[in-house]
Order: sequence, then C-alpha cells, then structure tokens
Amino acid sequence: MITRKSSALFLFASLFIFLGLNQCNDRLADEITYDLPEIKERGTLIALTTYSPTSYFLYRGKTMGFEYELMQRFAESLALDLEIKVAEDIDELTNMLRSGEGDIIAHNLTITPSRQEQMAFTVPLRQVEQRLVQQMPEGWKDMEKEEIEAVLLRDTSQLAGKKIYVRKNSSYYERLKELSENIKGQVKVRKASGTKETGALIAEVAEGLIDYTLADNNIAEITQTLHENVDVQLPVSEQQDIAWAVRTSSPELLEEVNQWLNKIQRTATFNVIYNRYFKNKRKFRERHEYEYSSLARTGKISEFDSLLQQYADSLGWDWRLLASQAFQESRFQIRARSWAGARGLMQVMPRTAQSFGVTNLNDPEQNLQAGIAYLNHLNEFWSHIPDESQKVKFMLASYNAGPYHVEDAQRLAAKLGKDSLVWDNNVEDCILLKAQKEYYRDAVVKYGYCRGLEPYKYVKEITSRYNRYVDLIAELNEDEAV
Repeated sequence: MITRKSSALFLFASLFIFLGLNQCNDRLADEITYDLPEIKERGTLIALTTYSPTSYFLYRGKTMGFEYELMQRFAESLALDLEIKVAEDIDELTNMLRSGEGDIIAHNLTITPSRQEQMAFTVPLRQVEQRLVQQMPEGWKDMEKEEIEAVLLRDTSQLAGKKIYVRKNSSYYERLKELSENIKGQVKVRKASGTKETGALIAEVAEGLIDYTLADNNIAEITQTLHENVDVQLPVSEQQDIAWAVRTSSPELLEEVNQWLNKIQRTATFNVIYNRYFKNKRKFRERHEYEYSSLARTGKISEFDSLLQQYADSLGWDWRLLASQAFQESRFQIRARSWAGARGLMQVMPRTAQSFGVTNLNDPEQNLQAGIAYLNHLNEFWSHIPDESQKVKFMLASYNAGPYHVEDAQRLAAKLGKDSLVWDNNVEDCILLKAQKEYYRDAVVKYGYCRGLEPYKYVKEITSRYNRYVDLIAELNEDEAV
C-alpha cells in the first residue's frame, strides 16, 4: 500500500534523480552492465553500424556489406538472431553503444586513444593508412606523368594552408590536428557533416565541390573506381588498426568476438568477403550503377516495385514488407519453381492459382494477384488476432506451412500456458514442436507432423529483411517496422 509519506518520498527521490541526470550522463552509460549471458537470454545480437557501400547496403533485394556479412556469421556461431541498427554517424554509434541500444559496433573504426577511453576494441580486422584524396589537374589525360606529378601534392608538408574536409570526431580529424602541429603552417581543417560517409566526400572532391579529404587506403582505392579523376597516392598517417568495439562492461562478449575473429581471419572465407567489398572493382562499380541498389539512391528494391506497391495497399501492408516476402519466395525470379511445383514471384501452387482465377503463373502480375488473393484469405482467417504486427506473422507462417499447422501450434501454445494470440516467443516456439513425435501426436494436434523450422525461419527472415529495407529504402509514408 502506498502511504502519503511514501508517496512524498517517492516524489522527492524522483525529483532528485531528474535534477541529477544532466550531471551523470557518462556515469549512466557506464552503468549498462549486461554482457553475453543477457544477450543469449534475449536471443538477439544487436549490431550497430552506418550505411555505406562497404559496411551495409541493399543490392538486388539482398542486404550486403563487409561488416554485415561477418556479423551474420558471428551471430549464427552463437545461435542468435541478428538485428542491425543504423546510426547517423560515429558519435551516434558511440552513444548508442554506451546507452545499451546495441551490443557491438560493427564499423570501420580506427583504434585511437580517445576512443579506447570510451569502449573496448576487438582484435584488429585489418590495418590501413590514411590517404589524401585530391582531384587530378584539368586536362590530366593529355598530360605527361611528370607534368601531373608536378601539380599534385606529394608530401605532407604541402598540406600547410590547404582546406581539407573531414568529419568531426573521425580519426581523420584527429590526424589532421596532429599534422597541423608538426608542419609549418596550419592545415585548414574543415568539418564535414557527420552523416556524410567517406565515399560521398570523395565524390565531392571528384566534382570539384571541395578541395581535399582523407580516406583509409582500402576505401580510397576501391572508391577511386567510380572517380578516375581523383588521386589517392599520398599517405598522411602510419599504419593504423581497424576494429569493432563493445562496451567496457562486456568482457565476455569481447572474448567471444575475439576468439571468433581470430579463427575466421585464418580462413579463405574471410578473404573472399573482404575482397568482395574492397578489391573487386568491377562488382563495386556494378553495385553503384545498378538501378535496384540502395547505393544508386533510386529508392528501388526490384523491377516489380510498382506492382508490389499497388497490391500491398489491398492488404494494408507497407510495400517493402511484401517485397521482402517476394524476395524470400523467389529472389524476384519470375520463372522460379520449387521442388513441390510452386511457381513464380510469389511461389504459388497451380491449384491455388486456379482457385483464384489465375491461369499464367509466369506472368508477374498474375502471379502477384494469386499471392495477394491468398494473403487476403489469410488476413480474414486470422482476423481475430488483435495485434496487427502479430497477425502479419501468423499470415506469413500460414503462407509457408498452411494455416492449419499454425492452428495446431496455437492449441499447443494454449496447452503449454503460452499466449495463443501472440506469435513472438509463444506460437512460434510451438510450431517448432510439431517436428517432435511427443508433440505432433498430442491430442490437441489435428494435422500431425510439420517441419516447423521452415515457417519459424520464414517469418523471422522476412520480418528481419523488411526492417532492413526500412533502414535502406525510403518510404513516402513511413510505417512502423514489425
């Protein structure tokens, strides 16, 4: 029972805490203490990164990126789901980590003394050196090599008085401050927007919008593929370690990551992934120029976007969710065919198509019509699910395994004391049980055995991909992710 006295004490304590918040932000961050055991209990590893053409982007409907691919494999090694959270810049990455919004920064971070005071770095993923990015002289294609060299900066002492644009709080900014102290004449460091990634600054140099910037050599060299009129030869730093980072209060996670990184870096897989993003110049250019890539800034996922937008409206879905399901079903291949005979964009069975009056499953619009008709049927079937985001997951699971197997999982959930109207952590757990004899022979189970892992993963992969689509592809009317 709350008495008047206890209520007054509570109000006083709340006021005291409120007034002290502005003085203890750093201490508050340090009080986030959960580590690997709590992450495993949650079941999801939350990785923090930024959008960039090497770390995290969308291409042909597929999420890609060096850090993303490695994080996927690390999460799988721990039997955890992976959630990606995108930060605007490095400052936000640090704040999100320290406040507990994520577990690990998976980003191209240079290890610096100032950063080591705020976070714990993993073993290095690679070493890089910073390079000056400068525009080639006008008419350089018709000039002799010696003429070009005479114009370009080739020594750090020549940086005195030059305007160099870099993000504040980046390792580039720190290095330029050091150089200013070491050479005669101060470098004119200009602060670029914290949300502007290195590739965008290189593009501005190429276009003549800014004079110079800095970039790590691996990023500079691969990005030069897009801008033949820039030079990236002048090193402005020694070799520096690049790593990921965790909170200082997560020693178990740090040890696990380090063990995993030490192991994978000795494999060919690591080199293949690294080369995909930092060495293969032809593919790098293709990804930038391809219309259905987030790098192309078109806001498109596939050639079927307009159809997906049109038909998603009839379901009340965000079109990016329907796009995620179509990718899951067919990888946007209109002539895809499963072992069971399902066909086309939405992998519809011929018998199902006929029941909805669809005759040509090789036609993407007809195929989508059939898929949407079935989804509308499932929408009605699960109309009693009160939470809309949960209903979507029941529909997706039913699209994959059939609604009656999902109803079996509901009955198992009710029998086991779980909430039969909630998919997450309730019915989804029970669909897995339908692969075990003890449960598929239970009296409440009417439709027997089901490979429950398939609908379980189907729902997770579609909703996870959808959330990544939301991160990477803009929507005019932004909907909340499921």
